[in-house]
Amino acid sequence: IGGLGVLFGAGLGFAGVKFKVEQDERIPLVRECLPGANCGGCGFAGCDAFAEAVVSGKAKTNGCPVGGASVGAKVAAVMGLEASETEKMVAFVKCNGNCEVSSSKYNYYGMEDCSMENALAGGAKGCSYGCLGDGNCVKACNFGAISIVNGVAVVDKEKCTACGQCVAVCPKQLIEIIPYKSKVHVSCNSKDNGKNVRANCSVGCIGCTLCQKNCKFDAVYIENFLAKIDYSKCVSCGICTQKCPTKAISKEGSQNKVIPVDK
Repeated sequence: IGGLGVLFGAGLGFAGVKFKVEQDERIPLVRECLPGANCGGCGFAGCDAFAEAVVSGKAKTNGCPVGGASVGAKVAAVMGLEASETEKMVAFVKCNGNCEVSSSKYNYYGMEDCSMENALAGGAKGCSYGCLGDGNCVKACNFGAISIVNGVAVVDKEKCTACGQCVAVCPKQLIEIIPYKSKVHVSCNSKDNGKNVRANCSVGCIGCTLCQKNCKFDAVYIENFLAKIDYSKCVSCGICTQKCPTKAISKEGSQNKVIPVDK
């Protein structure tokens, strides 16, 4: 039996050498450049998979959202390429319907889980498109960039790495990745008509088209009763925020008046 063990061991050793798959020496070098968050924000299953993808040409050297430009430069150096510039991105929650300005359909006493509450007639919030505030996004964020403020998720753009984990877990699909430098935002996700929006939330978009008509840069448009911004055209002039009757469109640094909804 001992002899057979030695024989089989030698056979396995020979097979290991014979059929060994050589790893590109650049893969571990690229891996060392990465932050090790394993968040999946790059579109691959962790940092190891991303490193392999970069070396095989399936991913760009600046594809790590957590590491940003500095990590992209290091990876590019390993690959013998010039570092490409990347625009910093952040997550944004398209809802401003906090407890003061939105109505409720019922009182929810279940687990603090957005998916579970959403399964009950779309959640307790009167607007079926609004943030439920149970914090699935908070739990999914590995960087402490999201918190619940007055019943609505809020992103700290200085901490956000745009990994996309919050986007994936939101059952309402109201979190999107936008340019960090953008100043004007539509804080609404409702696709209801204006009358129904008014009945549920005093700061929701009513699709009145005033923003679209007054934008000189063709950067705002209405789709399914909801204003949307083309960030490639927007210059953050703020005209749309001034014309918006419900203040569903806001500009960073300005104060929008909050009008409580009739309960």
